[in-house]
Amino acid sequence: MKVDDDEARTRVLETAEGLFYERGIHAVGMAEVRDGAEVSLARLYKLYPSKHHLAAAYLQSHGLRLRKRLAASVERAAAAAVPTAGSRVRLLAAFDSLRETIDEPGFRGCAFVNAWAELGGPGADPLVADAVREHKALFREYLVGLAEDYDDPRAVAERVHVLMEGAMVTSALLGPRAADQTRDAVAAVLAAADGAGSVTSERGEV
Repeated sequence: MKVDDDEARTRVLETAEGLFYERGIHAVGMAEVRDGAEVSLARLYKLYPSKHHLAAAYLQSHGLRLRKRLAASVERAAAAAVPTAGSRVRLLAAFDSLRETIDEPGFRGCAFVNAWAELGGPGADPLVADAVREHKALFREYLVGLAEDYDDPRAVAERVHVLMEGAMVTSALLGPRAADQTRDAVAAVLAAADGAGSVTSERGEV
């Protein structure tokens, strides 16, 4: 059966995501991706001229999926909130969505931090570095949007962002329970912002 480029690209990205996340980018050869995706090597290199191109595309696809999942989780929490779903509820829901990811079997830390450590650091591949930066920037800006009820949404969101990033890294090293303490820290940041008079409608919820 003839496979068009869109289907081949989907197969390749799904295969690359599984292999790269589980084993690391350096450890996986293009031939392994070819075999897993069941495409020819010529087709693979037509779609992605190098492993760095494929790694960047994998990160972009992975990031899009994560952000969609995060937004869906936040909206479900907002819909269930009584009486209103302000910034505090939404930001805590964002952390809880992250916690679900940490609890999943096969969790190996943040795919973007892992890729940065392998290929994206100073002087390394710009395609990968740009893909990592793009996701982190989009994630941060999403949190800024969730924090809109506060007097200084960016300041609150950036503190939450740092804590969430730390939870991913720490949980990869110490296990998922490390995220529980981080959630307490997120709640404390939001309580401090509430106490400054930014939000009053949801004060006291944890």
